[in-house]
Amino acid sequence: MNYIELIVKNPFRNKTRTSLAVIGIAIGIATIVALGLITDGLEESTENTLKSGGAEITVIQSGTGGFSSGSVDETRVIDIRNISGIKDTAGILRTTASLKDSSNTDFGPGLTVNGIESSKIDLVGIESINGTIFSNGDENEMIIGKTVAQSLNKTVGDTIRIFNTDFKITGIFETGNFITDAGTYVSLDKLQNLTDNKDEISTIAVKIGENANATEVGKAIEYAYPNELSTTSAADQMGRINEGLSFINTASWTISLLAIIIGGVGVINTMIMSVYERTREIGVLKAVGWRSRRILGMILGESIVLTLIAALVGIIVGIVGVEVLLSLTPSTEGILEPAYSIELFLRALGIAFLVGIIGGIYPAYRASRLAPTEALRYE
Repeated sequence: MNYIELIVKNPFRNKTRTSLAVIGIAIGIATIVALGLITDGLEESTENTLKSGGAEITVIQSGTGGFSSGSVDETRVIDIRNISGIKDTAGILRTTASLKDSSNTDFGPGLTVNGIESSKIDLVGIESINGTIFSNGDENEMIIGKTVAQSLNKTVGDTIRIFNTDFKITGIFETGNFITDAGTYVSLDKLQNLTDNKDEISTIAVKIGENANATEVGKAIEYAYPNELSTTSAADQMGRINEGLSFINTASWTISLLAIIIGGVGVINTMIMSVYERTREIGVLKAVGWRSRRILGMILGESIVLTLIAALVGIIVGIVGVEVLLSLTPSTEGILEPAYSIELFLRALGIAFLVGIIGGIYPAYRASRLAPTEALRYE
């Protein structure tokens, strides 16, 4: 057996102890990978939203905290279009509808329904549709996001019953924004009639000119309609989302640190026990000419082999765990899309390698300092 084979096979002499050490480290690595897959996926979605060609400013009723609460006079859609720096505007009515089956009984979660003029659909970031856009007016037509299509198992030509009305699906869209893709869009006039919100909307989407500044335009809108309208920019909304994601990232790094500490302690314990059990063996190796640095390299290599195996197990468990979790919660399909990246897996391997180094240094040093004569007399 050569030197490398010896390093690879030695950790498996005591399979029970090795398995426990691998499991302990793998749990930490699996958690790091799982959190990374989810947070990276959410970050990608927010970046796609910022890069989309949708509106840069959202106008809502002053004093309301959400985008579906409150109401705005529909005439403001045309009024604010005349403010300097604004290229286009679109009124949006947003509500939640109960899904109905053929017997008119509620089933499943509520469905987000947005009313907008079909010619303004690009202002919400929808640039391409598999199928056709819905008709304006009183037609019972709608387009649905990819997430909705997957969760309800619907396709173009199917119907969805809401507000005691069957709507025909004319198209399915995908924007990459998990919020938009979880909604549906119908004619603004149709939704206003169904909800008795004539001449009222929830928000106004504002597209600014190429040389305009979103912050300045937003202030101009609020100045023109004080105590009536307030604004928020897409960058502000994504900033709040990213702020929440930063807490998850902080938790991920904290878990990484704990994995290093706990895994390092476990590896130290495993390798020290291994050195104790092989004291005579190490004495024989030194007696036949092995130098201290060769002994040190062997024990340190065994520690690294142990943690890298744990890393591979942890990566597989993390990936499988996330996929199983998402498959068991269909409502998150399309909203939580794991983002696989080489950087995440390299980070997991790097942490495992660091744990191997930290956990193996002391046992390796101790083994390298054993005197041959004392080691050979050890019982």
